[in-house]
Amino acid sequence: RPCSSPLVCPAKGEKFFGVGSTSRIRRLPPHLAWCSIDWDQLCLLNLLGSGGFGSVYKATYHGATVAVKQVKRCSKNHLASRQSFWAELNVARLNHNNVVHIVAASTCTPASQDSLGTIIMEYAGNCTLHHVIYGIGYLTGNNNEGLKYDHGFLSTAQAVIYSCDIVAGLMFLHSQLIVHLDLKPA
Repeated sequence: RPCSSPLVCPAKGEKFFGVGSTSRIRRLPPHLAWCSIDWDQLCLLNLLGSGGFGSVYKATYHGATVAVKQVKRCSKNHLASRQSFWAELNVARLNHNNVVHIVAASTCTPASQDSLGTIIMEYAGNCTLHHVIYGIGYLTGNNNEGLKYDHGFLSTAQAVIYSCDIVAGLMFLHSQLIVHLDLKPA
């Protein structure tokens, strides 16, 4: 059974999603070939944020807006960064409305030797939950032009809706024996 623990990653002869790895070349396992990145179709637009294990960019991929996470090759803790990358790929098989969908991934990154791998995910929006909670700005209701950007505080009703969505996503992950170890509003 798959596990998202950063202590688990495939190695030579180990199984990942029930398929044996035949070598340690820098490629995804054959059963994940569907998610290989078509580099010619990827265009990074701007940096959304960065943290201990990587940077996230807003980008386009095959014409769609996506988020691209480049996992850093950490010189101090290479094993932890590698395990973090594989743990994130472990959720690629999951499909739930409250879990971000992985579009493509690769352990080969032509743009940077400092990157351990790249993960392309669905783009979740123009602001973070942090912005919404603290009233820095969030998207609200429909008007003739679609969604509008508001700068008010989060109402109790909206807080309950966001909370229920987060809990639904976490309950689904837990039902798959996956624990999210880095939950935060940013």
